[in-house]
Amino acid sequence: MMTRAPQRPARAVPDRIEPARPAETGRDFEFTSADFARIRDLIHRSAGISLSDHKRDMAYSRLARRLRARGLETFRQYLDLLEAENDPAEWEAFTNALTTNLTAFFREAHHFPILADFVPRRAQPVSVWCSAASTGEEPYSIAMTLIEALGESGARQASVLATDIDTQVLAKAEAGVYPFDQVKNLSPERLKRFFLKGTGTHAGMVKVRPEVRALVRFEQLNLTDRDYPLRTQFDAIFCRNVMIYFDKPTQAQVLTRFEPLMKPGGLLFAGHSENFTYVTQAFRLRGQTVYELTRDAGGERPPARTAVHHTTSGVTA
Repeated sequence: MMTRAPQRPARAVPDRIEPARPAETGRDFEFTSADFARIRDLIHRSAGISLSDHKRDMAYSRLARRLRARGLETFRQYLDLLEAENDPAEWEAFTNALTTNLTAFFREAHHFPILADFVPRRAQPVSVWCSAASTGEEPYSIAMTLIEALGESGARQASVLATDIDTQVLAKAEAGVYPFDQVKNLSPERLKRFFLKGTGTHAGMVKVRPEVRALVRFEQLNLTDRDYPLRTQFDAIFCRNVMIYFDKPTQAQVLTRFEPLMKPGGLLFAGHSENFTYVTQAFRLRGQTVYELTRDAGGERPPARTAVHHTTSGVTA
């Protein structure tokens, strides 16, 4: 698959200069407060990620690997090289290093019964976008839910687009192979229906069955790009535990780009600590971190829907 690295941001002049802080001792590489400030600026402009002060050690440990790989002695040298060279591969490695990929099968489990109740009442075929696919657990959980809700024949017409900015995790996701520990909490019925058990040299591993894998298409995509290369509309978008890394203006920009990509009445699934109520008026809260598009791509409100009944597991219509 051909992928594209995040666009190299133009070098900006900082609004203010903070007092320099001595480089930390006891580390392999010199790493100053000015270095961290440059890293924060670069990752924000290239990927929209806002690194807080407590991410300083994380940035050092992850990017130190790039310094070793390039044979450099200081972070200043690495950042100078990054900005001076038009090297998409290095920009991709820089972004991948600072991306957090915490995920699990059926994580935030209350969302999946809502999706299962929602999709049979939608015009077929159903399409879902998982906008932060990571290593694949979330999009495969969506695909399994579609099979359970629509039946195997109905699900063959459905589709799941799975995107992520990190190309390394996408490669793992496409393989669909996981240690058994990552699926041990699934029901025996789901394990038997959706996974193949590894034997021999693959003992202790499981692989997503071909019929599940066939529903999912993986692509690299940066949510902070001005234009998304997508030519379809989705019944639902999963954007969970991503917006917490963006500041409010970036969150608003991403949500604005979601609007024309959603069918009328489409659902947006957010993470447990994310709240979009004060970011945009295009979505209304339907239940526990589930939002409904309040107008179609042309700016009109969608057709009236049936009453919403709130339950402890989320929302059913």
